[in-house]
Amino acid sequence: MNERFLDQAERAVEAERARAVQQVTNAVAGAGRKDCRDCGDEIEPKRRAAAPFAVRCVACQQVAERAV
Repeated sequence: MNERFLDQAERAVEAERARAVQQVTNAVAGAGRKDCRDCGDEIEPKRRAAAPFAVRCVACQQVAERAV
């Protein structure tokens, strides 16, 4: 393999990694909600304190995770 090809591949991998890290950082830094986007019930203050980015109550989050 030529070195130019390897350099391009390394840059592409690094760019993809940086995009993925930025997406996760943006998701975690995002503001959550006071009410669950799925059922509309209030998200418990303890959950909001532990996960300020939460958009679902614990029960709905568990359902969403099982669906994946």
